[in-house]
Amino acid sequence: MADDTDKRANQARTSRDDRLKSALRENLKRRKLQARERGASTDPSQNDDGSLDEGAAGKTGG
Repeated sequence: MADDTDKRANQARTSRDDRLKSALRENLKRRKLQARERGASTDPSQNDDGSLDEGAAGKTGG
């Protein structure tokens, strides 16, 4: 009886691990694609960190 419970718990854990691995893999693919798209369509008014460049944004010194 205990062996059956252990087997079911192990199967559930394996199934969960497989689902998590798959989800992580898909997430990584999506993030890589987003990074490539951001790199391809760079906006000259933004720095690498995403902050606005003061000169390109039209800010006037006072």
